[in-house]
Amino acid sequence: MHLLFDLDGTLTNPQQGITACISHALHQLGEPVPEAHTLTSWIGPPLHDSFTEVLGSADRATEAVKLYRDRFATVGLYENEVYEGIPEMLSELGRSPYIAWVCTSKPQVFAQKIIEYFQLGAFFQGVYGSELNGDRVHKAELIAHLLAVEGIAAEDAVMIGDRRHDIHGARQNRLTTIGVTWGFGTVTELAEAGAVTLCHTPHELLIKLR
Repeated sequence: MHLLFDLDGTLTNPQQGITACISHALHQLGEPVPEAHTLTSWIGPPLHDSFTEVLGSADRATEAVKLYRDRFATVGLYENEVYEGIPEMLSELGRSPYIAWVCTSKPQVFAQKIIEYFQLGAFFQGVYGSELNGDRVHKAELIAHLLAVEGIAAEDAVMIGDRRHDIHGARQNRLTTIGVTWGFGTVTELAEAGAVTLCHTPHELLIKLR
């Protein structure tokens, strides 16, 4: 069985770095900068979509994403922390028949650096993310790509994530789903999206998978 883990809000808490980079981009564009705590809803969905909604223009959103990445690549990437209990859970899973993958809408180049920075690489068979040009930024497309490249059947995979986008993307690919509530999605959001199971701690997730 293959386990597809989301990154932001599931393995690590990137709130400080992401919100600071969003604020930086909006400030550089001369746009109003919301309070940092109001920007947590941006964590998970494709960044370009969120900027487009706020700025009202795809071109302006593209400019904002570039400004965001300028800071994220050198500073924001490391304003991040692994959730308590994640290394222990991954270590236990590493002694099981499960095969784990990272499956994130974050650009693959950034996701790989984060996994390496926190020394989590040994727990995963591979890291899949979007491309900097926007390819595979939506979860359904990314999951389909991972399954096709690795030759994994949908019935042999589980998507684990904290936002409705993870659940929707998995369901579109006929994967079973586990929603985790220690990230940025609420119990209501995950339940309404159709998560088959909800887990409230990494230890509870480990028990569910045993």
